[in-house]
Amino acid sequence: MAQRIRKDDLVKIISGANKGTTGKVLSVTSEGALVEGVGLGRRHVKPSQLNPRGGKKDIHVATPLHKLALVVDEKATKTSRVGYKVVSGVKSRVARQLKDKEIK
Repeated sequence: MAQRIRKDDLVKIISGANKGTTGKVLSVTSEGALVEGVGLGRRHVKPSQLNPRGGKKDIHVATPLHKLALVVDEKATKTSRVGYKVVSGVKSRVARQLKDKEIK
């Protein structure tokens, strides 16, 4: 099945601790999407020869795709579900809540 959320899309988080936050998608993985400014975590690193002191490392944690909705109107932050249409052999994404308006 095709991914409905892609890199450089503007998305809104619809559930969880960061509900209502909007951000740009940096990348999409099988676990979820990395959203700009959301999902910052910390990993503890053991001492090694390269890093003798060890310490803490900041990481970016993916947000599951089912918690994201595509923003189609940036000013009003109106979201929409995503569908697909095939017109003359070309498959394109469309916004369902805006009467099948094509998405970039």
